[in-house]
Amino acid sequence: MKLLVIGLGRCGGKIADELAKINKKAKAKRGLEIIVDAFAVDTDPADLNSLRAIKPDPQHRILIESPRTDGDSLVRMSEIGAGIITENSNRILNTVRAAGRLFETDAFLLAASVIGGTGSGGMPVMAQALKDCYQDKPVYALAVLPFQDEEAEEERTTYNAAISLKSLYSVADAVFVADNQRYVSRDATLRDKPAKINELMVAPFYDLLCAGEEEKTKYVGASMADFGNIRETLTGWTAIGYGQSPLPSRGLFGRWRSFKSKAADRHAGVQAAESAISQLPVDCQPADAERALYLVLAPSADIKPEMFQELGGFLKSVSRGAVIRSCDYPRGRGEMAVTVLLSGLSSIERIKGYYDIVGGLVRKVKMKQADAEKKARAMEAAARKIPSLL
Repeated sequence: MKLLVIGLGRCGGKIADELAKINKKAKAKRGLEIIVDAFAVDTDPADLNSLRAIKPDPQHRILIESPRTDGDSLVRMSEIGAGIITENSNRILNTVRAAGRLFETDAFLLAASVIGGTGSGGMPVMAQALKDCYQDKPVYALAVLPFQDEEAEEERTTYNAAISLKSLYSVADAVFVADNQRYVSRDATLRDKPAKINELMVAPFYDLLCAGEEEKTKYVGASMADFGNIRETLTGWTAIGYGQSPLPSRGLFGRWRSFKSKAADRHAGVQAAESAISQLPVDCQPADAERALYLVLAPSADIKPEMFQELGGFLKSVSRGAVIRSCDYPRGRGEMAVTVLLSGLSSIERIKGYYDIVGGLVRKVKMKQADAEKKARAMEAAARKIPSLL
């Protein structure tokens, strides 16, 4: 599966940069291209200049200049971000079109944080613009939830998140959710390592995107994770996880194996799947998924029907009624890796929490805006009584 990636705002640009990095890795290690092009859109030139893998030209690092920013190039309100991207959507689309890679693109992936302005407001707008122009290509989004201490800093953070997520869900074909706090809860040292979190966030996409692009027969699975299988799986709220489990040694010549070793092979798949689910980037319940897909990467000799039977049984037991697709990717050695997609999630508690809180905030924010406008009008009226030196 080949993606065209557009990152919006500081966070989105960094994630797009990470996806460009794994594309370079796929080219170097597997001879595959999985990201046909990557773009970053931002109002801050410093953020664009800090990127490493996205091409360093103004066609790929798109600077949006707007009088709506607060004087330091930052946009903090989702409504302002939405307005800025609306004004510049044709320019962005023309730039993407001019790059000449659309015919190779299977799908679009937008990436942004949901708490800023440029990304949270711009991502739903850009998703709609892409869908209007390219109706034959799905538009997916990677929405990044904030750290808990960011939520505590300002009510606007929660408001931005809720309005962005609601708008995005209504237009995107699927929304991958990644929660920054989820990573910190597993490793507190990551709070000050945003680059590492971005790397962990993007890593599960690597095998999934590569598997469907393989052309060498020895690396083509019996059931490929191609664009068709992935597209049929993705819908609504989505989580992607990745887990690994070591395989038992084959011995000196790798031919004769005990019954215990073969059983260990089967269990390795379940162990890797359990790890993938525990490493999901957002707290959710597999039982809430409408659809699921799992991809097994292992040496071809270790991909056996019994392993799929046991792994499939495990995923059925935890997803409870989801339509499950199984895929294999005969690569690697010494370990079994499983990528798990859970899609069509009926509920994500963190997002529901935003909706519950913001119901009351909406009225409060509108009253605050109305009060500010009233004060501004009063100031202007008072100023009109004063003579001018000009």
